[in-house]
Amino acid sequence: MKVVKFGGSSLANAEQFEKVGEIIRSDSERRYVVPSAPGKRFSGDTKVTDLLYQAHAAAEAANEASGDPEKIAVLDGVLAEIRSRYQEIIDGLGIDLSLEQEFVTIRRNLLGSADKDYAASRGEYLNGIVMANYLGYEFIDAAEVIIFAGDGEFDSEKTNDVLAKRLKDIDRAVIPGFYGAYEDGRVHTFSRGGSDITGSIVARAVRADVYENWTDVSGFLVADPRIIENPQRIETITYRELRELAYMGASVLHEDAIFPVRREGIPINIRNTNHPEDEGTWIVESTVKKSKYIITGIAGKQGFCAINIDKDMMNSEIGFGRKVLQAFEENELSFEHMPSGIDTMTVFVEQDQFIEKEQRVVSAIHRRVHPDTIYIDSDLALIAVVGRGMKSTRGTAGRIFAALAHAHINIRMIDQGSSELNIIIGVDNADFQTAIRAIYDIFVTTQM
Repeated sequence: MKVVKFGGSSLANAEQFEKVGEIIRSDSERRYVVPSAPGKRFSGDTKVTDLLYQAHAAAEAANEASGDPEKIAVLDGVLAEIRSRYQEIIDGLGIDLSLEQEFVTIRRNLLGSADKDYAASRGEYLNGIVMANYLGYEFIDAAEVIIFAGDGEFDSEKTNDVLAKRLKDIDRAVIPGFYGAYEDGRVHTFSRGGSDITGSIVARAVRADVYENWTDVSGFLVADPRIIENPQRIETITYRELRELAYMGASVLHEDAIFPVRREGIPINIRNTNHPEDEGTWIVESTVKKSKYIITGIAGKQGFCAINIDKDMMNSEIGFGRKVLQAFEENELSFEHMPSGIDTMTVFVEQDQFIEKEQRVVSAIHRRVHPDTIYIDSDLALIAVVGRGMKSTRGTAGRIFAALAHAHINIRMIDQGSSELNIIIGVDNADFQTAIRAIYDIFVTTQM
């Protein structure tokens, strides 16, 4: 049994819908389908979800203006554009379906009390109706089976019970991605890209053998193709490796999509709708398969700063680290990494979040631990080199240092966990892309 999720680019128009239909019908095990909202049809186009955000903003403006006709006309114009997008798909597929009443309801709700989450969710909701009609599958509104607690947290166990019971006697169904609802029926969404999570939730509920996630690339790549020209594909990656890469910016799959399937040991297969013959990337809990290269992947993010705290004998002062981190906590700042020495401690945080609170944090650190000096480095980037093969290979860190030295890049920080699954390197923002190219060359290009 397979659960299949299709991204927005896979459902952008009727031609893409037909490709999806062929993929689903080519394998009778593909029984549960999770669609995203239609994405961009071409460069410069607007995603339906973004149009829906525009519709919500127009409705808010109309409501604040007490139903001003000109403001309502703006809303109607945006809704007409969205309606035409779906009608174009319906006409192209040649199916007998009208969404007119759905748009009447959406307009009424937007001019009522419907919030931004409701507006954004309608893209997946309408696409789910179209997909179910096209395939001849049963449509199940995600608001009836994906449950959020009152604080907005996803209720995984209740959802699993409700969804498993609902799908038990349904052989084939379409469940829209991205959204669910509170107990009172109000719609709530996951973060952007949340259809990946819905697919994972459905896979867990039906105890699928495989969760196929179809998108516009043939799996995960070793490095960002915007930095490395034609990077190699990752054939198999573990959940843990994926988490590390996703956290550092790799974006093929929503990082939270791992958790539901991980609990049941269900593998994820990232596939390409436009090249269904490609094997894609397999995401698994564990594997005896060795990586093609010593490393599995490279990912990174820019825009960090480092707060360096110096104090003689800090290593013998009990509670020093806790007190420092408390200064960040009370200012609602999370830290990325925290390398330390005998008399030094460095805390890496996102620069944009820190800059407005920097003096409050510095003052709080002075009050709590009385350091000798505090100095701040800015405009730093963090790069994660991830791979299960690094643990059994000598000299991995040395090769990274050699590659960066050869590229004339100064390393500002290095941090490696005891699991030896990843090495984090800090460099100047200006050296970010050059550093990734140097690491890719030493581990991938030279082994090809």
